[in-house]
Order: sequence, then structure tokens, then C-alpha cells
Amino acid sequence: MALLSVPERNIQLSEPKEIQQFLKLRGIFFDQWSCDVDFEDDASSETILKAYNKDLLPFMKNGGYESVDVISINSTTENYEAIRAKFLAEHTHSEDEIRFFVDGNGLFWFNLETEPVFNLLCERGDLISVPAGSKHWFDAGEKNPYVKAIRIFIEMSGWIPEYTNSKIELNYLGFKVERK
Repeated sequence: MALLSVPERNIQLSEPKEIQQFLKLRGIFFDQWSCDVDFEDDASSETILKAYNKDLLPFMKNGGYESVDVISINSTTENYEAIRAKFLAEHTHSEDEIRFFVDGNGLFWFNLETEPVFNLLCERGDLISVPAGSKHWFDAGEKNPYVKAIRIFIEMSGWIPEYTNSKIELNYLGFKVERK
């Protein structure tokens, strides 16, 4: 179940409809899909994508998305510190960044500049679409990362991060998710 936090305002939302409304008002699409397939750690991308074709294919067709893959991060991921550092740096993309979490979790941070920075803990079944040009970063966790997510874009060039070099993410490195 997703959890939204606005650290500077001590706000935390855990009800899916409240989270969806909060994000919608900020132009961010959020949904929850049925996630009824369990995968082994070594499940192939093809196996994961095939399991969700019934949801993915119509979603991709309706949105004009053509590129899809699976990101799988866990405690055995080689060069995890370098991978984490790339995700942790505030960046934008030239198109929407869509993630469907099939297992594990990760923390998306948003810096919309018109309000305090906020984050969304995405977990199994959560689907998020970060709008093109939105300043954000992602954290799979410092220790024992575990994320299996389907990534969707229109084309491969949309995957390239454009780093802002603002370093604002450094202000939030100590943030710990705590459910109230």
C-alpha cells in the first residue's frame, strides 16, 4: 500500500483515494493494479511482462507507449551504490516516466517548486506516471534494496535522465519512512 509524505508539513496520507487525489491535483497519475503473481528473485523480464500483458498492452496502446522493460534491484545487484547514486540525483525526463511495481518498494521524491518537496512510497501493485519535465528522484533504499518494477516509455530516448544538479536531494537523505 502506497504512502505519501510531505516532510516539511508533517503530512502523511495512506488512503489510496486521498493519495490519488493529492497527486492528480499536481498532474501526477497514480493507480493501483491487481498484483496477483509472485515471482522468484531470478524471474526473467519476459516472464514478468507476460504475466501482466492483460493490463500492460491496453494501457500502452491507449497511451501510445512502445518501450517496456523490467528493473529488478535487490541486495545482490552489482554496482548497486553507483546505480542508486544515479537514481538519487534530481532529474527530469523528456517524456512521462511510468512504473508499475510488481514487488518490493521504492520512494519517489518530487520537487515541483510551487510547494514543499514530497515523496510517494510505491509498493506492490502501485502504478505511477511522473509527468515529463517533473523534477524528481528515486530511492530503492540504502540497505537491502528490493524492487521489481515494469518501466514504460514512448521511446528509448525518454529514458535518458536530464540531471538538474540542484543537489536538493541531499536535504532528504536521512528521511525514513514511518507509518503513523
